[in-house]
Amino acid sequence: MTSKVDNPPAYEDALQDPKYEPTPLQHGSSDAPPPSDSPGPGMYPGPPGYWSQAGMWAAPGLSPSGMPTTIPTLSASITATNPREMEGFLSTQWDSTSVRHAFIRKVYLILAAQLTVTFSVVAVFTFVEPVKMFVIRYPGIYWASLVVYFIVYCILICCKEPRRRFPWNLVLLGVFTVALSYMSGTISSYYETKAVLLAMGITALVCVTVTVFCFQTKVDFTSCGGFLCIAAILLVILGMVTSIVLAFHYVPWLHMLYAAIGAIVYTLFLVYNTQLLIGNRELAISPEEYVYGALSLYIDIVHIFLFILQISGSATD
Repeated sequence: MTSKVDNPPAYEDALQDPKYEPTPLQHGSSDAPPPSDSPGPGMYPGPPGYWSQAGMWAAPGLSPSGMPTTIPTLSASITATNPREMEGFLSTQWDSTSVRHAFIRKVYLILAAQLTVTFSVVAVFTFVEPVKMFVIRYPGIYWASLVVYFIVYCILICCKEPRRRFPWNLVLLGVFTVALSYMSGTISSYYETKAVLLAMGITALVCVTVTVFCFQTKVDFTSCGGFLCIAAILLVILGMVTSIVLAFHYVPWLHMLYAAIGAIVYTLFLVYNTQLLIGNRELAISPEEYVYGALSLYIDIVHIFLFILQISGSATD
């Protein structure tokens, strides 16, 4: 048992009274250090086997255990972001966004030129009576345009344009546009003017609605490629069945059903290709493939027009 005088001083007394400051041990001193279970001069009691010097309390930035007061956190192991790296990241993001916007503008400019040519040709075949009668009298011209349409389409899809100065892909796209425009014009010549104008208006409304929807919605339709492929195969099969049935004058309303399903399927294709063009979905096309982007949207819009024309033509009849 120790007396009250032998007890270590309080914390405040140790700070104020200089006689309790720890004295450094002299090298070679014969005095042995105090045992771990008893206090020495200038020490205060702590947990069993643990003693600290009173002077450690007064040391700035140190705790009683002699450790720094700064508590390590998870952020201490993470290196601070370099401002130059952050600026490079932001500039890269800005460059990619500006490239995508320039790509979208280029595609829609090409698409606008294609649609202008197509609907101008359709207007000629619709409003000019001698041209309309010439096409009806010589249907072989229609089949020739259909052959050119398929050949140029296969070339544009399967063959990649080499890096040359002369834009052969744009030339082929122009030939394809003229062929499909002529084919659409020959088909329109078999319908009344009122049906053609109605089909044009509905097609324009559908295209504007789909474009606004694709730029505003968060739903990703680019992951539905398999479903659209199955729908296209079923549409081809239904078209073959419809052509056979109508040849024998059975089920006359089947033609209307086929046209309605075709318009819906190509509207879904227009949504799919538009989101591929935007580029903020699961799938996207490269900014270098502006010909393919314009080609896909152009084909979707023209086929929507042709299917709606069949519906409006049957309704006016």
